[in-house]
Amino acid sequence: MSGSESEVNDRLGQKGISRQNPRKTKIKQGKEIMTKEVSILSTSGKQVGQITLDDKVFGVEPNLHVMHMALRRQLNNARSGSANTKTRAEVSGGGKKPWKQKGTGRARAGSLRSPLFAGGGVIFGPKPRDYSFAMPQKARRLALKSALSARLDSTVLVKDFSEITEAKTKMVVEALKALKLEGKILIIADAKAPENGQLELAARNLPNVKIILPLNLNVKDLLEADTLVMTEAAILEITERLSK
Repeated sequence: MSGSESEVNDRLGQKGISRQNPRKTKIKQGKEIMTKEVSILSTSGKQVGQITLDDKVFGVEPNLHVMHMALRRQLNNARSGSANTKTRAEVSGGGKKPWKQKGTGRARAGSLRSPLFAGGGVIFGPKPRDYSFAMPQKARRLALKSALSARLDSTVLVKDFSEITEAKTKMVVEALKALKLEGKILIIADAKAPENGQLELAARNLPNVKIILPLNLNVKDLLEADTLVMTEAAILEITERLSK
């Protein structure tokens, strides 16, 4: 296993994720069965239905190498790359020879802006650069499917957030308590939909809760969160987009 894959493996290990397909559960006889039906809950914690998850999106074998590439690409693309230092040619001053070439007993010098002097230029210092790199679309999709499949055991599906009728933090806190969720929570929902209209305002004061649109699904957020909360509409949108 390469060093890059081991880093992601360690990160997944902290979340209790292994290379094994998380949707396979062993029964007493030692046989393996696929759990396709997943319960949908209300924000009060009651079961309101079931949904069948697409194995092509939520049942793939996690590819650690592709997940690491996608994570590294996301972090690199977020870098501004604006670090800058001046070389001896760019530092102001230093045009006069500080002392004569011979007879002083000192080492010869042609400019006080040499990297040898305080206030001089910097040798091989950073210059503005672009750290971003491209990744094939199929690989990006595979990384998302791998992350979704790996985190399925830590995913809670809810119908919507229509029970949060006011922009009050305590309503979100009560909903999370009813769903028995704690730690870092990633909510994947369309916050602009009418049924989720108050969600973003109500949750923005909670430092452990992050809300993203299904369109903005990314590997970094999926791996960092302790628990994923997805609405039924988000599941359908993600499945439609990634099953192509």
